[in-house]
Amino acid sequence: MTTLSAHDYLKKVLLSPVYDVAVNSDLVTMPLLSQELSNTIYLKREDQQPVKSFKLRGAYNKISQLSDAQLQAGVIAASAGNHAQGVAYAARMKRIRAVIVMPETTPDIKVDAVKRFGGEWVQVVMHGTSFDQASEHARLIAEQQGLTVVPPFDDPDVIAGQGTIARELLEQQPDLDVLFVAVGGGGLVAGISVYLKQLKPDIRIVAVEAEDSACLNAALQAGQPETLPSVGIFADGVAVKTIGTETFRLCQQFVDEVVTVSSDEICAAIKDIFDDTRVIAEPAGALSVAAIRKYVGENNLHGKKIGGVLCGANINFHTLRYVSERCELGEQKEAVFAVKIPERKGAFRDFCKLLGGRVITEFNYRYASGAEAHIFVGVKLRRGRAEYQELQEQLVAEGYASFDLSDNELAKLHVRYMVGGRPQTLLNEHVFSFQFPEYPGALMNFLNTLGELWNITLFHYRNHGAADGLVLVGFELPEGSRAEFERHLDKLGYAHVEQTGNPAYQFFLSDTTS
Repeated sequence: MTTLSAHDYLKKVLLSPVYDVAVNSDLVTMPLLSQELSNTIYLKREDQQPVKSFKLRGAYNKISQLSDAQLQAGVIAASAGNHAQGVAYAARMKRIRAVIVMPETTPDIKVDAVKRFGGEWVQVVMHGTSFDQASEHARLIAEQQGLTVVPPFDDPDVIAGQGTIARELLEQQPDLDVLFVAVGGGGLVAGISVYLKQLKPDIRIVAVEAEDSACLNAALQAGQPETLPSVGIFADGVAVKTIGTETFRLCQQFVDEVVTVSSDEICAAIKDIFDDTRVIAEPAGALSVAAIRKYVGENNLHGKKIGGVLCGANINFHTLRYVSERCELGEQKEAVFAVKIPERKGAFRDFCKLLGGRVITEFNYRYASGAEAHIFVGVKLRRGRAEYQELQEQLVAEGYASFDLSDNELAKLHVRYMVGGRPQTLLNEHVFSFQFPEYPGALMNFLNTLGELWNITLFHYRNHGAADGLVLVGFELPEGSRAEFERHLDKLGYAHVEQTGNPAYQFFLSDTTS
């Protein structure tokens, strides 16, 4: 790859023909969030693009730079999301052949969108169960058929295409103090920052990553791109294991800092965007707003002009169930916790009296023994975490044993739906959370690899519209079988984490009641 100077990028952005297909998206104020945070918050509406994301800019600019021979031969891309739709739309507008390779786990809504945007000019090939497998298959097809690969981010023409957003931002609001930009592979933040920092050096560029997919942060710490062992599946638009080589070089030079945000904070941001604009952002599209809320609070900013890029709105409808469950936790307007109460008449009434009129959002009860009960409680907070701290102190003063579950993913994803079950006999139970690829045969593959050899003692499945389902499984492992079990886990190949020591599991579901 040819290394371009910052000045070269400036020229490429200014000369990009993206407006053949893209719109100059609106920069709108967010009045409710601005009032709450005591800063003026602006949102760049890339959901207004024909494919509902910024990806069209980079894809079209890349294709526009190809030679006549390359255009005649056609292009290829591997993607399960917005990049695929951008390439498909660009190919139709250019009237050239495009092959899009998508993993077999890709939701139908995304496959159908690619076919709709590309029409007769696009061929969709389903291959593999992961992006890496689809990408390798695309590379082989490109070699066999002489197609030009359109990369999702690590390419100067793609980067320059995304950089046209910065050109619009300076025209729409030249006085921005801070700009927040989401990071997956880095093409968006690289293109925006290389342009802005040359024309407005005093603007602060903050890159935003999902905390479970922070490949830029890992690269900055290592001084070079590093491959993450796994990435989160909620914000799938930024679920990239390795940042691009060229995008990392530009980020090192032009990005001021990196902020990571949790899934709960992303859910709260989706709600913030909806409240102010009535637009439903996809999780990756809401990263910038999630970081704005977090950053303003941590840095005590007031009276600043702060921008964020809503980079996409291709959300699976079923994901909204998960968002609605988690947004108030992200806004710190709800807390969930576990508590032991005496198993006697009037104990629940006494506990509710202690809550002092606070609204109970969730209550799950489990008889534990003749002496006590274990309950899972959610309460609405009017004054944020400070109010919850006061409640914890009250619980301690009244002799209640409790612990906070507001940041415990196992509790929020699985245990809250499972309170009520303990094994009647002692088991040598070990519990693991898995990411199951969402494709026919995944469960049978799991059962054939593990289920016939070890007794499954617990199973809970959660899916929120992603390419992977979230599964909690318990196994009874006889003494001395752990090494063999781990060999079979490696053979299975699904991302997994042992949760046996998780306090939420121990408190509600294990065969110990201490």
